[in-house]
Amino acid sequence: MKKIVTLLFCIGIAFGANAQLLYKISGNRLSQPSYIFGTHHLAPLSVKDQIASLPQAMTDTQQVYGELVMADANNPASLQLMQQSMMLKGDTTLQQLFTPAQYEALGNLVKETIGVDLSMLNKMKPAGVEQTLSVMFYMKHLPGFNSNEQLDTWFQTEATKAGKKVGGLETMQLQVDILLNNQPLKRQAALLNCFVSDTAKTIRQVKQLNETYAKQDIVALLKLMEERENNACDPTPAEWARMLENRNRDWLTKMPAIMKEAPTLFVVGAGHLPGKTGVLELLKKQGYKIEAMK
Repeated sequence: MKKIVTLLFCIGIAFGANAQLLYKISGNRLSQPSYIFGTHHLAPLSVKDQIASLPQAMTDTQQVYGELVMADANNPASLQLMQQSMMLKGDTTLQQLFTPAQYEALGNLVKETIGVDLSMLNKMKPAGVEQTLSVMFYMKHLPGFNSNEQLDTWFQTEATKAGKKVGGLETMQLQVDILLNNQPLKRQAALLNCFVSDTAKTIRQVKQLNETYAKQDIVALLKLMEERENNACDPTPAEWARMLENRNRDWLTKMPAIMKEAPTLFVVGAGHLPGKTGVLELLKKQGYKIEAMK
């Protein structure tokens, strides 16, 4: 599962079959506990209502930190950055990056999914086309998916209403680089061709991911994320590290100071929680006590 949109949903070993989406962080000289909640960008808001201890976690914390400050991500400067980063430079066109047969197949999917001719996207990077296709694809094939109702945004909106501080662990520039700038264009084209070549697999994977998240089973979630087909469509070790592991380690350089400042509710993609290099295990290695909350 290679896309950031999916990977933003990313140890199992440490917590076993009772793993949840909400965890209390205590110990290591914290005067009051903080919490971390794993989100999924394709999940309905109703999932929060299934976690009985979540309202108390929200009440007991004084600030909310996400991957990004969502309000800032939607300001004109951030939108302009995203738009500019999606575009190919110089004389390069999208068509030049594909064989005629690949370009035709991509054009057919774009027409079917987005309703426009591929020539209108000919100056867009392959990664930009894939991100655009993905959102439209999810809206078409996931009943109830609403791109305007996301858990990350909801938590930050509620915090703002309550007069609480809202912060981000990353910058918009970093996330744009991960999505659009960290891979050569030929690699972007190859991954987009993987998406086009087997849309049935994409639908199946997305549905499996949604069902697993709804069960709050991050052990199974990790297994899904680690599935490989041993071909060019798999993420390389370097790509996996940039999308997940390096970011987790970077967050752990910031989270201790944030928690000392005030009790904090961290709201990040669930894919960042499990595994030996996941945020939960990294917190334990720093001396914090991690407790799964129902």
